[in-house]
Amino acid sequence: MSLSPCLLMVAPNGARRVYHDHPAIPLTPEELARDAQECLAAGASAMHVHVREAGGRHLLDAGAYRDAISAIKETVGDQLLLQVTSEAGGRYSPSEQRDVMEALQPGYVSIAVREWFGDAHEVQASGELCRYLASCGTHIQYIVYSPEDLTHFNHLREQGDVPNGPAFLLFVLGRYVDPPIADPSRLPGFLQALMAGDHWAVCAFGPTEGDCLALAAQQGGHTRVGFENNLWRSDGQLATNNAELVAATKARIEATGRRVMNASEARRFLALTTAANTGVTL
Repeated sequence: MSLSPCLLMVAPNGARRVYHDHPAIPLTPEELARDAQECLAAGASAMHVHVREAGGRHLLDAGAYRDAISAIKETVGDQLLLQVTSEAGGRYSPSEQRDVMEALQPGYVSIAVREWFGDAHEVQASGELCRYLASCGTHIQYIVYSPEDLTHFNHLREQGDVPNGPAFLLFVLGRYVDPPIADPSRLPGFLQALMAGDHWAVCAFGPTEGDCLALAAQQGGHTRVGFENNLWRSDGQLATNNAELVAATKARIEATGRRVMNASEARRFLALTTAANTGVTL
């Protein structure tokens, strides 16, 4: 077990859930800013940011991201590391995803390997943009939904399609089903495909989220918690807000003997720099 500090990221909304799913889910810039403040106080060191249209529909838009980031930073300053998503959300093609990320040039972004690189015809363009963003100082976290996704990512890196060197990966346990329950026993399959030197984190669906994240912390990984993937406490009761889930995850991390990184430590851990030409420091 690694006793190094643990990155605790909150994913407060995602692309799909709305107020009908939970009245405290943050969808507007103002709500995201309030949630950021609450989650920071509860122990989060980073936030994974989705933005929405006025009606709640998933949105990829550089201007909307800038508005949300500005609102969050006005509230918490640089005390939370901010990561934007490039998720398709059933709405955007790979080329549309790339266009928005090229326009935004974020400091920190998540990219799903199967969305950007699942089609062989997209590999060249997606790889070129990933290498360009990395050269500008963007840190990319690669999302993998299965050990097979991870093996595919390893091959892409070996072929030079994605930037060389250590990567930060997100292992997704579970998926959107009813009920959405993640199985912690799936984690070893990811770890068997992990290359030496890579860092990793886990997110998990449903009320077993806490068990999955505790296991990740025990195994030296990092954690992502929140309403994007889970609305429930470990006892199956609906959580009050994202901050409640953050606080519970922080306690689980500390029970392993590790502590949670602050934002400054997280930036050093990820070797983050300001992305060129954006004016957006995450």
